[in-house]
Amino acid sequence: MNNRRFIEQNIRPLDLTELTKRTGNIYKALVITGKRANIISKQLKKELRAQLDEFGPVVTAGDAMDEVIENREQIEVSRLYEQLPKPSLIALNDFLNDKIKIVRDESLDF
Repeated sequence: MNNRRFIEQNIRPLDLTELTKRTGNIYKALVITGKRANIISKQLKKELRAQLDEFGPVVTAGDAMDEVIENREQIEVSRLYEQLPKPSLIALNDFLNDKIKIVRDESLDF
């Protein structure tokens, strides 16, 4: 998680030739980064849930709101995760820096 904090979050234009170097097709590049973003999102959610569970049970929408006790540590952990770059930015950064291994399935037509 620590290395994810240093990804540039500002909007900047990207050269499409950089995206298509490895795949030869912009659509393949977008599918790959999208799948990686989903994996990262699930990992972050799992990490967040594990850290919040250390502080006690997490209140869900179905629980009685009268019994909600404010826990400062949970709030701080949640804020930390809110400040992380979005999974799509992390995936795009991984793709551009060749950190994603592309396995081609020959049975697919695209």
